[in-house]
Amino acid sequence: MQDPPALKELFEDDFIIGVALNLNQISGNEPEAMALMEKHCNSISPEDVLKWGEVHPEPDEYHFEPADCFVALGEKHKMFVVGHALVWHQQTPDWVFLDASGRPVDRAELLERMRGHIASVAGRYKGRIHGWDVVNEAVDDDGRMRKSKWLEIVGEDYAQKAFEFAHAADPDAALYYNDYSLCAPVKRDGVIRLIRDLQSRGVRVDGIGIQGHWSLDYPERLDDLEQSILAFSELGLDVMITELDVSVLPFPDPQRGADVSLHFEKKKEWDPYPEVLPDAVQEKLARRYSEFFRIFHKHRDKISRVTLWGVHDGQSWLNRWPIRGRTDYPLLFDRAYRAKPAFGAVVKTACATNE
Repeated sequence: MQDPPALKELFEDDFIIGVALNLNQISGNEPEAMALMEKHCNSISPEDVLKWGEVHPEPDEYHFEPADCFVALGEKHKMFVVGHALVWHQQTPDWVFLDASGRPVDRAELLERMRGHIASVAGRYKGRIHGWDVVNEAVDDDGRMRKSKWLEIVGEDYAQKAFEFAHAADPDAALYYNDYSLCAPVKRDGVIRLIRDLQSRGVRVDGIGIQGHWSLDYPERLDDLEQSILAFSELGLDVMITELDVSVLPFPDPQRGADVSLHFEKKKEWDPYPEVLPDAVQEKLARRYSEFFRIFHKHRDKISRVTLWGVHDGQSWLNRWPIRGRTDYPLLFDRAYRAKPAFGAVVKTACATNE
C-alpha cells in the first residue's frame, strides 16, 4: 500500500496542521501515535497536562514533569507549541476559589492566585511555548459571560486580567481566546463583544480558537462557520480551528455544544456502532471532513492553524463524553493507526484546491 502523503506538506502553503497529545503519548508510551504526529503535524497541543488541575493541583504544589516532556517533544521536532489552557472554569481545583476556612476568597486574593499561576506556568515556558489559550470558554451559549467562579468573584474583567498576566509572563507568546459553538450567531456575537471590549481597553489578544467539536449534522449551516471566520478576522485576530473532531454518534442534547459538565446515561440507541463503523457512515464522515477543509482552504489567508483533537479514534474524549463508554470514530486515523476514508478525503481536497 502506498504511504499516505503528509498533511503538513499538503497544506504547507495554507496553514499549520496541529494535533492534541495525551499524557500516555507525551510520556513515550505510544510510538505508533508519535510516528503519525511526527509525519503529519507541525504543531502540538496538550489535552490535559497544562490545565490548572493537572499542573497546579495544590496551592504550593506544581507537577511540571509531564508539561516539561510535552514542550521538549515539540522542540525536538521543531514544532509550533501551544499551551492549553491558563484560565478555565473547568478542571480548576476548588482550593483556587476558597480560603483556609473553606469560604470564597475575595477578588484581590483570587486575582493574585491567577497572577501567580500564570506567572509560574507561562513564565516557566517563556520563549518555548509559542501560543497560549489564555482564556477558555468564558462566554455562554446565550452570548453572555458564563456564570463561573471567576466571574462571580472577580467580575467581568477577569478575562482582561488573565490576558494582562499572560503578556507579562511571556511578552513574545501569542495570546488566544478559545471557545466552542462559535458558529452559532448569538454566541459568536457575544465573543465579538468580549474581544472588542478587551481591545478597547488596550488588552492584547492575538487570536481566537474556533473549537471544531462538530458532527455529521452540526453545524447545520456551513455558512455559519464561514461567517464566524470572517467576523473574527475582521477584528484583526488570527483565526485558528482548534480541537477538531467530527462525531458520528447521535447527540442526546438538542443544544449541542461541548460543555464537559454534560453527562447522560448510556443507552443502546446512543451507541449504535460499538464494534465497527458501517461503510456508509465512513463515507458521510469523509464528505464532512472534505466540506470543512474546503472552507479552511478557502479562508487560508485568515486561518493560521488547524488542530485535530487527537491522533486516532481510540484516543478521543468523545468515547467518554457526553456519555461514558460509547465508541466514536471522529478522527482521521482509526484505532489501529490506519488512515480512514476521511483522511483520503482531506488529501483529495488539498490536492484539488491547490491545483
